[in-house]
Amino acid sequence: MASLGRKNQSLSRSKQSSDSILSRVSDSSIVRKGKSTACDAAYVAKRLMKSTGKAAWIVATSFIVLGLPLIIEMDREAQLNELELQQASLLGTTAPQPSFMGPSS
Repeated sequence: MASLGRKNQSLSRSKQSSDSILSRVSDSSIVRKGKSTACDAAYVAKRLMKSTGKAAWIVATSFIVLGLPLIIEMDREAQLNELELQQASLLGTTAPQPSFMGPSS
């Protein structure tokens, strides 16, 4: 029993000394500056991710509204040109060449 009492006393002494060391370390200016810097970095990262998410949403919806119909229409135009070429080859005539500058006179 006496040995248990001594162990408890030594544990309580070491616990008290470690608490005082821990409290002194946690109250130091370096730890406070580190905590402040970590909080600032977390705040900046949160704001950056929030604004990045908003930008990604804007880009994605703009593509769906503007880009996707353009891609579909270009695909339809390519299919139509391909169909005209097939019909022309079956009939034995030359297919009209697409002119990007308009009709030439």
